[in-house]
Amino acid sequence: MREYWNGRFEREGRVWGISPSRTAEHAAELFRRQAVRRILVPGAGYGRNANYLYQAGFAVDGIEIAPTALALAAEDNPGVRYFAGSVLDMPYSDDIYDAIYCFNVLHLFRRAERELFLRKCFDQTKTGGLLYFTVFSEREPSFGRGPEVESSTFESKPGRPVHYFTEADLMEHFPNSRVLAAGLAEDAENHGEEGPHVHIVRYICVQK
Repeated sequence: MREYWNGRFEREGRVWGISPSRTAEHAAELFRRQAVRRILVPGAGYGRNANYLYQAGFAVDGIEIAPTALALAAEDNPGVRYFAGSVLDMPYSDDIYDAIYCFNVLHLFRRAERELFLRKCFDQTKTGGLLYFTVFSEREPSFGRGPEVESSTFESKPGRPVHYFTEADLMEHFPNSRVLAAGLAEDAENHGEEGPHVHIVRYICVQK
């Protein structure tokens, strides 16, 4: 996965532009209501959403596996603290973040790794803290493309499996959490050979 993402950032730079996802704005609203101060952004990429959250007044840490993305992130906002590494091996002490915001990372893993990743995220979050995730939904145009490597998980691009979540599937990943918000969102992008297009993502915000 490191090779895939680093290669992509080397070829395409700031792939998705510098504007944040609409879901980052939504997450910031929910975080303010719960007096969140410190946020972790796993799979931060080159920092477009981490930058937004920092500029919105939060203390933000990010973790990213691709060195090229980290170099771009450092150029854009020195106020965000970044760590190099895999989100499956987050080395932080337990219970130190008020919230987690994770954009389109959970769906990049197969089932066992998704469960490991979520455990890691919950370990980093304080009791009563919030965890906000976005994932590809089964309504994505790319659903069904490529070899099916697990149920509803397709390798639409070599080296990049993607799991497509139904509402029930997403809820099943958070069996012991209080769900504060969940739904579908349209996330517009304009990049690469695809040009302008819209992703249909699911989002969920739960309380630990």
